[in-house]
Order: sequence, then C-alpha cells, then structure tokens
Amino acid sequence: MDKIIIQGGRPLEGEVTVSGSKNAALPILISSLLTAERCVYQSVPDLADIHTTLRLLSGLGVKVDRTAWAGGGELMLQAERVEKLEASYELVKTMRASFLVLGPLLARFGEARVSTPGGCAIGARPVNLHLKGLEALGATIEQDHGYLAAKASRLRGAKIYLDLPSVGATENLLMAATLAEGTTVIENAAKEPEIEDLAAALNKMGAKIDGAGGDIVKIEGVSELHGVTHRVIPDRIEAGSFVIAGALAGGEVSVKGARLAHLDAFLSKLKEAGLMLTADQDGVRVKGGGNLKSVDVTTLPYPGFPTDLQAQTMVLMSVAEGVSVITETIFENRFMHAQELDRMGADIRLEGNRALIRGVKQLSGAPVMASDLRASVALVLAGLVASGTTEVSRVYHLDRGYEHIERKLSQLGAKIERVKA
Repeated sequence: MDKIIIQGGRPLEGEVTVSGSKNAALPILISSLLTAERCVYQSVPDLADIHTTLRLLSGLGVKVDRTAWAGGGELMLQAERVEKLEASYELVKTMRASFLVLGPLLARFGEARVSTPGGCAIGARPVNLHLKGLEALGATIEQDHGYLAAKASRLRGAKIYLDLPSVGATENLLMAATLAEGTTVIENAAKEPEIEDLAAALNKMGAKIDGAGGDIVKIEGVSELHGVTHRVIPDRIEAGSFVIAGALAGGEVSVKGARLAHLDAFLSKLKEAGLMLTADQDGVRVKGGGNLKSVDVTTLPYPGFPTDLQAQTMVLMSVAEGVSVITETIFENRFMHAQELDRMGADIRLEGNRALIRGVKQLSGAPVMASDLRASVALVLAGLVASGTTEVSRVYHLDRGYEHIERKLSQLGAKIERVKA
C-alpha cells in the first residue's frame, strides 16, 4: 500500500482548482440507468469511488466510454442494454453509494437485487429509509442472504416523510420517483447541493422535479427519460480542505471553483476564528499565518456545518489559541483521527460525541494511519504544518475522495510525495 510523506513547515502559495464533486458525480452517473439514451458527464473526478461506480455500471451492462475523460474531459455512459439487475456484495461493500442503483433499476425494469452496503468505518448508516420510501412507492422488498430483492410492476407516486434528512435516501427516492406513475412528494428531504445537482441532471433528462435543495421535493412522474449532457458541480469538501491547507501553512492560496454559497456555515466559522478570507469571481482566497483563535463547532445536516469538514477543522483547532469543542451529531465513530493527531502533539480529549481541543504552538511529524476518507486528508493537512516528517499510511482512503491531492499540494509549494510502502 502507498504512503504519503510530507516535510512540514513550508508555506503554500498560488492557485489550486477544485475538482468536480465526488458526492454529486456518484448518483448522477448511476442516474444514467434511467434511460436507454447516451449520457455525457463533464467534470467527473478521477477517483477510486468513481472507478468502482463505473465497474458496477459496466457489470450491469452499461456501455462506458472513457476515451475523452482523461484530463478532465467527458465521460459517456449508455444503459441501452442492461443485462443484469444485481449489484454484488463485492462492489457494494467497498462503497455504499453503490446501493443507489436500487431505485433506478426498480423504476425502469421493475426489479432489482442489491447487496446491503458497506463503506467507511464511521458508524452505522442503515438503509431503512430507502426501503421504507420505495415500499411507499409500491415496491415489495425481501431480504435474502445479505441481499435485498425488490419488485414492482410500476412504481406509483406517494407522499414520503423521511424520519431523518438522509442524503442517500433522498437521492434513491428522487431517481425512483422520476418514472413512477403520478406525483411523489418527499418531505424532510436532504438539502445538500449534491441533491440539487442530481435533480438538475434529471430535469435535463426530462424529469419533472421541483423543490430540490429544500425540505419538500415534488416529482411528477414521466413515462421515460432521455439522454443528457451535464457538468458536475465543484467539490465543496475538497474546496474546504484546501482553504484549511492555506490557513495552516501560511502564505496565500486562491481556491478556484469554490462555490461560497455551498460553504457558508464552514467559512463563517473560519472567519470567527480570525482567518483572512476574500471572495473573488472564481472562488475564495485565503491568507494564512495569522493568529487563530479557538471556536466551537457542531456538525449538522446541510446547510449546517458539514461533517465531512469536521476532521480538517479539528487540525486547525489543534494549533489555534485557546480551547475549542467539536460536537459530531451526524456519524458516530468519526473521531478516530483524534488519536493520530495526538501522536503528532495535539491535545485532544474525547467525551462521547464531543472532542475538547486545547491548541498547541506546534505539531510534530510522526508516522500516522488513516482510518477513513476525511481522516486521511486531515492527517495530510496536519503534516503540512507539523515540524519534521509525517508519514501517512493507508492512503487508499484518500484516493476515494481527493483527485491527485499530492500533485495539487506540490504545485502550491508543499514538499509531499507518494511512495510505495
């Protein structure tokens, strides 16, 4: 397995461009199952999770053309001849977003068999809301040896209330409802920008979706969808990670492509901590090296502070003046990076779903191990500001969500390299 080695203490300077959003691209690629026509997607990031999704779709019979994809080009998918209606355990266990094929397969073909999901080790994320919603649309679902078998001659519109604003459940039900007969209303829907982007892609395909990005989403079912050309939105989590990189390492970094409206709660907290941020036409510019003060953070569903930026913010608070409290309300077991940061000299005490962080003057390089996707980037960020050498192992987590991050950081002046372990 690869390692990333960082020589800390070098200021970052220059521009970095944010890649397309992984969390938007995954459901959008899967939505190609809803039509037999050609779908073209732009700004799809080159990530391990994207490759897993393409393997999954290809295994179902979707034609995947990568020829124009290299270098940020177009990716073409066509689900004209879907030969298989089953998503295997081998793929779904590695990436829970694979579970999103259930809704589109069921809506278009009347049946699907999908393994129960796996993914990051950051706590239980059950799929009961997905199943409850699909059953409300008229599906019958049975569990069989770790698989969920769903059937419906045609889905019928219904009113669905989500007990929690689940992103995955909202996406699965949104896709399924596009081909359902009649009107579907999803209440307490997730509001993330990635939901809006999925709805935008589906509406370009001929769907009739209103209210995506709000509490209540209304879908008028149609008999069929057509092909589409769609550009994926920039990745707000990558953008936030680079903002923190600039804040930690000093110097001045311009994060191109960052959509400030998607990062409002996050950027507000950084300004409260004393960080110098300047909005420009292309994104946001961050000037590091100033005195940072501790702020308290509570993760919440969008538009609140994103759980996917919690670990990165913990690194920033580790070197801020004073004591901060980070409260994680979205996922349990999402503080596994805290122990690794302590190995680098941070002062973090865990109390259930709260982390108490006392800022220190300096972190020091150490061998550390990533436990999940966002923890891995947090350790890389810590390495940028730490004295000496930091070795981050198990960086396959990093490759799931950050496109060529070591290359991008190198271009900003970081001394960082990937080596074979």
